[in-house]
Amino acid sequence: MQAWLCENPIGVEALQWKDLPTPQPQAGEVLVEVKAASLNFPDILIVQNKYQHKPPLPFVPGSEFAGIVAAVGPGVTQLQVGQPVACLAGTGGFGTHTLAPAERCVPLPTGFPFVDAAAFIMTYATSYHALVDRAQLQAGETVLVLGAAGGVGTAAIQIAKAVGARVIAAASSDEKCELCRSIGADAVINYTQHAAPNALREQIKTLTDAKGPEVVYDPVGGEFAEPAFRSIAWRGRYCVIGFAAGPIPSIPLNLPLLKGASLVGVFWGELTRREPRTAVATLQELAKWYAQGRIKPVIDRTMPMAELKAAYAHMGSRAVKGKLVLVNG
Repeated sequence: MQAWLCENPIGVEALQWKDLPTPQPQAGEVLVEVKAASLNFPDILIVQNKYQHKPPLPFVPGSEFAGIVAAVGPGVTQLQVGQPVACLAGTGGFGTHTLAPAERCVPLPTGFPFVDAAAFIMTYATSYHALVDRAQLQAGETVLVLGAAGGVGTAAIQIAKAVGARVIAAASSDEKCELCRSIGADAVINYTQHAAPNALREQIKTLTDAKGPEVVYDPVGGEFAEPAFRSIAWRGRYCVIGFAAGPIPSIPLNLPLLKGASLVGVFWGELTRREPRTAVATLQELAKWYAQGRIKPVIDRTMPMAELKAAYAHMGSRAVKGKLVLVNG
């Protein structure tokens, strides 16, 4: 097998494409022949030693992938050799083969493309967990989605619309805003045109008739967090997804008090460990929605697995709309 190996987590430049022995699955594991693997923001942080999960060295990055079960370890009965699966394992995806815990592999329905499957679990499960489970989003409510043209942002738009909510999508260019409209956003805000905090708040106020959004979905953090929270509706729910902008914002605690609002943490990976039945039920519901055509990953582009460093550079430029997927063969 071949894979991108991280022996020193100082950044993408240290990754090396190497020939490695093909491992054999141990108890509870499967060997997956990787067909596609998506690039997610944590995949950048993990090779910089900045992610909360720090795997032992050396490791192969690539948190989310899809492929075919090539071998099963002792005790694995729920999966079979030759079965197509998607997996969110945290590492291992950026190669031709990888070992994965069988319990984290989701069997794919017939006709589910590997590229879509590799771009599905992290973004859609995170967004469903945020909006449906944590924020208890209701039909008729308004959601403000920050970073709306990215992977989790585009998933959040589709899930909110599937629930029956109104969506205001905020993104950094007219092109990205147009993408958000094309997948269901009811209104858009271009950050670059409303960059000042007061300008952003005025735009949100105008689009919500001064009421504010009931739910804010924030995978960005940074300078937009506080003005977005100041704009939230009474009894609003502010979903903290991540900090793609870099800085982790500090929210004055008088703001939740004044708005009767909630700061809601969203951590899908931890949910899968603590509440595996909830996680399985979420994925089953999302697979049903996909089959019904209610949701579909937005794929920015596919690139050969050997071009991983170029893919990292493209993602680092913040030019990606939806998901970027690496493919083998």
